[in-house]
Amino acid sequence: QVQLVESGGGLVQAGGSLRLSCAASGSFFSIDAMGWYRQAPGEQRELVATITPGGSTNYADSVKGRFAISRDNAKNTVYLQMNSLKPEDTAVYYCNADIKLTIWRSKLGYWGQGTQVTVSS
Repeated sequence: QVQLVESGGGLVQAGGSLRLSCAASGSFFSIDAMGWYRQAPGEQRELVATITPGGSTNYADSVKGRFAISRDNAKNTVYLQMNSLKPEDTAVYYCNADIKLTIWRSKLGYWGQGTQVTVSS
């Protein structure tokens, strides 16, 4: 059974930094794209950043220049370094990964349980 376990959320003042981690565990063949999404109260879940196995990245306009996504393929882990945090970055952050359970099966999207990030003004 595949699990994505996030860590690193918390409370920080505006202008501060946090680093989120998400590790995939369980039995699977390979991991394709990994990413971070966030959902603020009363809002829809939105993309923050994604990264391919080769390291190609994509960012939401609202976080470009402030956030950096990276991954360690050997550890099946994706990271999100968040700098210059703003109160509007407050949300639950979710890890996502496209995973192939076996070589013969199509990839499926998996989600972590979410980690709260709160930025005070």
